[in-house]
Amino acid sequence: MSELGLIQVYTGNGKGKTTASLGLAFRASGHGFKTCMIQFMKENSDYGETKAAQYLPGFKLLQVGRNEFVDLKNPQPIDVELAQSGWKTAQDIILSKKYDIIILDEINVAMACGMIDCQEVADFLSGLKENRTELILTGRYAPQLIIDLAHLVTELQEIKHPFTQGVDARKGIDY
Repeated sequence: MSELGLIQVYTGNGKGKTTASLGLAFRASGHGFKTCMIQFMKENSDYGETKAAQYLPGFKLLQVGRNEFVDLKNPQPIDVELAQSGWKTAQDIILSKKYDIIILDEINVAMACGMIDCQEVADFLSGLKENRTELILTGRYAPQLIIDLAHLVTELQEIKHPFTQGVDARKGIDY
């Protein structure tokens, strides 16, 4: 059996990146693994994963953003500050080796819009020696540097979406 310690990326314009990482955490929980999910640019206690986190053994969820729309072309200083602070928290959690899996949800977006330095993330991840923690990076716009570094990259492509047909986000399905 292979050891943990790979880097996975879920990216693309299709729905399901966060959901895929949560599915992995659900499966891992069944084997007694501990998972920490750090959600960048999110702070909403009404999300289903926030409510469910207490029921999944070994699963911890941290939100390191605010419940406001982030203008990706011109992020507010507070959003940049929260993303960078969240990245520092993520580094500490990764180095703590307390978790088998760490999900960095929406970090790809934070890097792509310059809120977190992509080279800094790549250098940190490259510098991990004998890492046994599986790292999952989600979000649209995964930088090429991160794609090149990853062991697994899945691009989810939107073909059809209810939003384009006027269906609002649905509780328990979309959030």
